[in-house]
Amino acid sequence: MRLLAVALAACLLSAAASAAPAEISELPKPSMTGHFSLETVDGRTVTDEDYRGKWMLVYFGYTFCPDVCPTVLNEVGLALNELGPLATKVQPIFITVDPARDKAPVLKKYLESFDNRIVGLRGDGEETEAAAKSFHVYYRARALENGQYTYDHSGYLYLIDDKGKFVELLTGDLPGHKIATELRKQISR
Repeated sequence: MRLLAVALAACLLSAAASAAPAEISELPKPSMTGHFSLETVDGRTVTDEDYRGKWMLVYFGYTFCPDVCPTVLNEVGLALNELGPLATKVQPIFITVDPARDKAPVLKKYLESFDNRIVGLRGDGEETEAAAKSFHVYYRARALENGQYTYDHSGYLYLIDDKGKFVELLTGDLPGHKIATELRKQISR
């Protein structure tokens, strides 16, 4: 009898496990609005609507990032160069998740090291959090020694079409030529 109960339990667990992926795939996906209201490095307030008519390639990071952020921004610049004239249809945007350190002059100087077509945006803590939530971006400060801190953050590029609709999530480790290929494929549809 005990053996029968164990076998029945195993069958039920197996059936439940095989049903789980179908149930998960049927869950509604959260909408990615991609809305923001932030400031440019020259102090102008802009929203995502100011970039309608262009494809936005959005990346969240911070200027004190030791490796990932500068690498991604370099690759975005390479992608823009590879796109040639098609690059005029793309607006790359870098949104800082560290508004306490990334004041406008710091962000401006940082971005001068990369392609001048990349727009830097910042906000206060609440504006930054609202923008990050609208893209489903993860970021969190992490304490280091001597009172310093760093950020753990998502490393994705968010592609928004020229009408403001989320299109594709690109991993931040893509080389420039692959970013260009994805952009060309999406823009040319």
